[in-house]
Amino acid sequence: MKYNSFKDVAATENNPNYYKLIEREAPLFQSPNEIRKPFARDYTRLLHCTAYRRLKHKTQVFYNIESDHICTRMEHVLHVESVSYTIAKSLELNDELTHAIAMGHDLGHAPFGHYGESIINKLSNAYLGKSFWHEKNGLYFVDNIELLPDHNNQLKNLNLTYAVRDGIISHCGEKDINSILPRKDFISLNDFLLPGQYNPITYEGCVVKISDKIAYLGRDIEDAINLGFLSEKDLKELSNIVKLDNGSIVNTSTIMGNMIRDICKNSSVEKGICLSDKMSDILNKIKLFNYEHIYSNERFETFKKYAEMIIEQTFYTLLDCYKEGEVFEQLNKKKQIYPNVIEEFINYLVKYCDYSIIPENYKEKADRCKNKKIYDKMQNKNIYIQAVLDYISGMTDRYAVKVFNELITY
Repeated sequence: MKYNSFKDVAATENNPNYYKLIEREAPLFQSPNEIRKPFARDYTRLLHCTAYRRLKHKTQVFYNIESDHICTRMEHVLHVESVSYTIAKSLELNDELTHAIAMGHDLGHAPFGHYGESIINKLSNAYLGKSFWHEKNGLYFVDNIELLPDHNNQLKNLNLTYAVRDGIISHCGEKDINSILPRKDFISLNDFLLPGQYNPITYEGCVVKISDKIAYLGRDIEDAINLGFLSEKDLKELSNIVKLDNGSIVNTSTIMGNMIRDICKNSSVEKGICLSDKMSDILNKIKLFNYEHIYSNERFETFKKYAEMIIEQTFYTLLDCYKEGEVFEQLNKKKQIYPNVIEEFINYLVKYCDYSIIPENYKEKADRCKNKKIYDKMQNKNIYIQAVLDYISGMTDRYAVKVFNELITY
């Protein structure tokens, strides 16, 4: 079937804004034999960064770090990548851009999924007076935290294009808006103060935004079925909502497949990336069903308390190490009690602090880091608190549990 073509507005060399879309903070090293275009390079840079690798041990919804069959954050990212690629390819958009945005869109997620995010948000508001949300943290991570070795083996920031960074911070799919048009203005991405405040700058970003919602709703249902969260009555209710053909089974494939085809059929340059009214209504009802039967299920209450205990105790333990002007000295004293936790936190800080305050025995490690020094000289407590929250938000579920176990076995 031939769908409406977005070729004339795609983020390609023919787009009048193309050179704004591929802008970076600084030029990347360019091999004379380079065959990749800018967005393909971003995809590769994200693929090789440690934050992406950590996604395989981060919770999507259901906490089960030992199960091979429960969706992890990495699997969700791959689902979004697959859905957005299919839509972009069908509409003749730049699928290299959707690949890159999808790859990076959830790098800012905390351990323990949205529950972990809410705990860090509470701590950030209490101690720094600002909110924490994963889309903003995703942009912060790709701009400031994630490092890659360059051709001289020096660690530098990812330095992604504007279009990919924009797609990461603007991907929020929580609002019930199922028709998305790109915004026109190239704003500073620091102007985002709330999740979903602005639409993406590209149609490709809009595709990833709607693909995110399709991917998580479908897969969360499949996990809930496998874990026995849904009764026969619930499944009958869901089947009536989804309105599948006779004989079709409610699972990830049927839900996502129907919606992908609907988006490709109904989207246009004028209307944006959108679902039909009928499918939009179904999507919103599925989301409501998931919140009622899955996300608000009382079986999550123990997990929430567990996640809160781990994150808060880790935060307070590291916070207790702060002493103005003597951060590394205090951390080294605490290392006698928690040797692994403190040593790994010091190794983290060394990469982002001014060289002048790095202890002598860590300077060789710091020599290789040619990135932004976001914690400067750790000159006040707020900078230190930000460092602690950054460190915790980058943890996997498995590593957060490992840290907690050291704290309680002293």
